[in-house]
Amino acid sequence: MPRLNRLTSDTAVGASRDLLADLEARHGRPGDMVATMANSPAVLGGYLQLSRAMGRAKLDRAISERISIAVQAHQGCGLCLDAHTAAARARGVDDEEIERARRGTSADPAIAAIIALALRIHREPTSITDEQVGALREYGYSDRAIADVVGVVALNVLTGSFNLLAGLTPGSDPDA
Repeated sequence: MPRLNRLTSDTAVGASRDLLADLEARHGRPGDMVATMANSPAVLGGYLQLSRAMGRAKLDRAISERISIAVQAHQGCGLCLDAHTAAARARGVDDEEIERARRGTSADPAIAAIIALALRIHREPTSITDEQVGALREYGYSDRAIADVVGVVALNVLTGSFNLLAGLTPGSDPDA
């Protein structure tokens, strides 16, 4: 059962109303997370800006989705985990690799290394070593792609934490 109200451009006020109206005009009805984030214009605006910025990330989207799966499996947001699993499948990631991502790894050593970095960023960023970053460079990751991992993790922490606080779970949409 959701803990926070879902808003629309008719029920939201101020900046949230404007953001939702713009989203509704461009994309139709926003999903539960976005509509619920509208309770805080700062959170909704920040999420939208970070989400757009990460759309320009250098990191390959299939890898980014595996990172998201690993982070969400650790964080425990079922709604995000379902969404990222579907997105990974749409990017051609097979079920075995999706299961590996849930466990925080990959059959591909280069992908396993960048997932490991993402989980360290999420769990214990002070434990990141020069050797770990150097190994990523040896696998061919640019500094930009390595830096993008922080954005992917941050976006997942924001969305997963928000959904868990708000009580949004798979199937919790009252209009579904």
